Amino acid sequence: MTQPLGNRRPIRVRSTAAARMAATALAGAGVSANAISVASLVFAGLAALCLLLAPLVGSALYLLAAIFVPLRLVANLLDGMVAVENGKASATGPLFNEVPDRIADVLVLAAAGHAAGLVPGSGSVAQWGALFGWLAAVLALFTAYVRELGRALGAPADFSGPFAKQQRMWAIIAAALLAFILPNWAGVILFLAVAVVAGGTGYTAYRRLERLVRFLRAQGAS
Repeated sequence: MTQPLGNRRPIRVRSTAAARMAATALAGAGVSANAISVASLVFAGLAALCLLLAPLVGSALYLLAAIFVPLRLVANLLDGMVAVENGKASATGPLFNEVPDRIADVLVLAAAGHAAGLVPGSGSVAQWGALFGWLAAVLALFTAYVRELGRALGAPADFSGPFAKQQRMWAIIAAALLAFILPNWAGVILFLAVAVVAGGTGYTAYRRLERLVRFLRAQGAS
């Protein structure tokens, strides 16, 4: 994975000693940034599988989902650090940076929505989970599209929230933990999570579009 410095998501933990040590260790072991990007997709897939199976197999899988989702975020952090800070960038890096991320968002959000409706006795409201899960997934893709469209038009990369990738994933992590603690309410909890993510992500897309319009108008006036 490689990307211009101006297109890197601002993440505070990137500057911590633990993150730098982990990235240096991975680079020293010969692990490529692209492989770490693929690992992030694997973690997302495992999280999605746990969310879907938890209502059928047992609530312990919610806890596993709550572990796999942050592992996805850690991999998203380390791939860039291995590529940029440790000089392991590759020509195909931008593809590996973006494509697994987009698929991972869809997997986690759609799975959380479908899982809501799979919880026995979850009530009629949870049956809307699949719809809101897919809506959240589509809007997540749209926010990334707006960012990349803006870059293509000359605007700085816009990673603004309030529901950028990290916030979306932490909402699912919180829901998975609550579902583990309160399995009888898991359907409602997951439904509320994807509904909040869908609303927040829609607002995020609107904000990014609004900022892009202002940028383009300012460019046209200059």
